[in-house]
Amino acid sequence: MPPPSPLPTYVYKIVPDKPPAPIPEAYPLSDLDRNDGFIHLSTPAQIPITSDLFFSTTKSFYLFKIPLSNLPAEKLKWEEAPGTGRYYPHLYGNFGAKEILDVKEFVRNDEEGQTWSEVFAADSWLE
Repeated sequence: MPPPSPLPTYVYKIVPDKPPAPIPEAYPLSDLDRNDGFIHLSTPAQIPITSDLFFSTTKSFYLFKIPLSNLPAEKLKWEEAPGTGRYYPHLYGNFGAKEILDVKEFVRNDEEGQTWSEVFAADSWLE
C-alpha cells in the first residue's frame, strides 16, 4: 500500500515500560514486534485508537516521537490492520536513540474511567 498523503511529520511507538536511560542505539524489540517481524508504529491520529484498543487496562505508558524523515523509507511499509481499513506504519528494521526526537509518559486516570482518547484530547504533544 502506498503511504498516506500527506505524510505525517512524526510516527510514534508505544512502550509499556520506562525506557532505559540512555536509550540504546538499537532499541530492544517487544515480543509482539519480534513475532510479527516488524515494529508497530502509529500516526498521531492512530495513537488514541491503538491505545484504547490494546492498552485499555494500562494506567500508563511511554511514547517515542520519531520524525518520519529519520526512518529509512525502504524499510517502512504502510499496511492495513486486518479488517479495519486503517493503514499503519510498520518498520522492517530497528530504531534507537538517533531516530527518537522525544519521549513522554502518559498517564490515564482509570479510577475516573478516563479513556486514552480523553488523555490525548487534552494534550498537544501529538502532532
